[in-house]
Amino acid sequence: MNPTRRTVLIAAGTAALTPALPAAAAPRAAAATPPYTAYWYPDSLPAGSPGPGITWRSLKSWRAADDPDLAFNAATVPLAPRFTPAPANPTARSGQARVQALVSFGPTSGNPSQGSATADHYALTHWAYLDELVFWGGSAGEGLILAPNAPVVDAAHRHGVPVLGNVFLPPAAYGGQLRWTRDLVQRDAAGHHPLAAQLVAVAAAHGFDGWFVNAETGGGNTALGTAVLGFVRELKALAAARGQRVTWYDAMTVNGTVGWQGALNSQNQAFFQTADDMFVDFRWSAATLASSGTRADRLGRGRYRLWAGVDVESNGSGTPVDWDAIVPAGRPHVTSLGLYRPEWTRNHLPADRRTPGDFHAADDRFWTGRSLDPARPDPSDPWRAPAVSVADRSTVTSVPFASVFNTGHGLRFYEEGAVVSAAPWNHLGLQDRLPSRRWVVRTAGERPSVAFDFADAWRGGSSVLVAGGLDQPAVVDLYATRLPIGVNTVVDLTFRSESGRVSAELAVATAEPGASGATPPYTYLPVDPVGKAGRVRPADGWRTVTVPLTGLSGTVHALGVRLTAADGPVRWRLGGLAVRPDGTPPPPAAPTGARVTAANGGDLRLAWNTAPGTVRHYTLHRLLPDGTRRFLGATGQRAWFVAGQRPEQGESVARFEVRAVGELYDASAPVTVTHPWSTPQPAGSTPHA
Repeated sequence: MNPTRRTVLIAAGTAALTPALPAAAAPRAAAATPPYTAYWYPDSLPAGSPGPGITWRSLKSWRAADDPDLAFNAATVPLAPRFTPAPANPTARSGQARVQALVSFGPTSGNPSQGSATADHYALTHWAYLDELVFWGGSAGEGLILAPNAPVVDAAHRHGVPVLGNVFLPPAAYGGQLRWTRDLVQRDAAGHHPLAAQLVAVAAAHGFDGWFVNAETGGGNTALGTAVLGFVRELKALAAARGQRVTWYDAMTVNGTVGWQGALNSQNQAFFQTADDMFVDFRWSAATLASSGTRADRLGRGRYRLWAGVDVESNGSGTPVDWDAIVPAGRPHVTSLGLYRPEWTRNHLPADRRTPGDFHAADDRFWTGRSLDPARPDPSDPWRAPAVSVADRSTVTSVPFASVFNTGHGLRFYEEGAVVSAAPWNHLGLQDRLPSRRWVVRTAGERPSVAFDFADAWRGGSSVLVAGGLDQPAVVDLYATRLPIGVNTVVDLTFRSESGRVSAELAVATAEPGASGATPPYTYLPVDPVGKAGRVRPADGWRTVTVPLTGLSGTVHALGVRLTAADGPVRWRLGGLAVRPDGTPPPPAAPTGARVTAANGGDLRLAWNTAPGTVRHYTLHRLLPDGTRRFLGATGQRAWFVAGQRPEQGESVARFEVRAVGELYDASAPVTVTHPWSTPQPAGSTPHA
């Protein structure tokens, strides 16, 4: 057990981070309560009673059909295929080291299913460097098995990153009991492991990609080690049949004892060969990683199935690491990289500096490096950021494609430049496919700053702000793509110039650059020439310009913008980008069957049937008696919890509208559901389309 890991385990064990909710038995369908991420014990529960806000559940007794929160917790975005463009710099490689992250997005209990009313959230955006995300959590006092929440899975899948749930059997020092390990690996009369099947069923029902198995409870023997190995073997077989994966953590050895090896060796080789991958504990050295890579190759599994653990929980990008032991610059990478708790980029910030902007500045430093430009890494930077060694990936492969640069949290919520909610929020499932190389700026002059900005947005909570002297033209790389060009393909740019006179051009490359780190062979198409007479701007300054890809053919490989300033410092904001066929697209189909599934006064659970076709997300509004609409939220799921609704003056029935939003942010017709105020706790209501 690495000493720096004590903080999360102690906090989880005491449930210090959980909200003060009343203790309850398993949730009932009739309860209009907030939905939370699911967690379980394998079978038997602890002695005594759970702490405030904690519900003790047995995985063995879980059934999808009986889970009232499943509609809130089931991911809806399939795992996207992705490709690797020419690397942004000569040191970044493809086909060698991969990157895994173990992230605690919140406490085990009380972790909201549908986001929450704060912008202070770990909004991971650098998915382009990740190959696997582990939804880290679990504790002896709450539950040991943790299913990832749907917003995280949807954001990860949109970027092509698989997400694993966590099976955590804690050390005895943190409340671990060996009976829970025995519960997990129990067999039925036919000799099968029923909880292996349950884990696979949970992942399938929730829409995530498998399990990270971390058995750290000591005191076992060879018989238990053999039983755990048999369990992992069956779990892997069942998971593979459903397209899921299993990663093993280097803790328990084949003799049933816990001894962190910091290597692949005879003590854990059987587990590695049974699972898909193995996380190598932090005790590794350059010699043990070298021998581990050699052993993995000799076994026919490959060295990059080993994640060399780097604990960044305490010091983040200030953590001293022997990088040459994992990703040496001058020879092939030794193993893959496993980052433990990179949410340090949020957690280390003082309370008065946890704005979204502060967080993303720290997060860019962590993933991109001190230069903040993956095309120009700083060789003197002691922190070898993933962008320095690993090639980025992209999932932007089909038309239509659109992005409003929504990071999944914000200080306000915007629709077409207007604030529809002044409350801070987070919901990672609303996150767009984001630029993978943040931020590559190509200029012969002063480099402007480029960042996600939260002071204004076209839609969602963020936009891209370019600010600085701009004494020479500057190209900002946005997306690596594989988008086919049709005879009528156009690109929409939504932007605003806030200071300085700026000429904007769309940068389009129809081929890859000739070498790693080289500039894509851009063609520049005018968007907003400086000084054009007769230009009429809307009151808020946002403009959408449609640029035909006239004269171009084949495939778009890269998209960016070139900005040229006519005078002084500039502030230029990009709010949206879309690639689509010319013409007005048909709106998406509306959802059906909207209904109230539970109510407690003004606390309501709403549900609806999935709209046919491609749906980016759903928006929810309350329709007020004067005909105006009040924004309630947005989600990728087919259920929503809304709290604190109250009747307007003279209103006997509340009306709610649900709309499907398509890839181009066009909305469907609404489906309406009513809630009569005269009935305090209705069993449901009749939907009205």
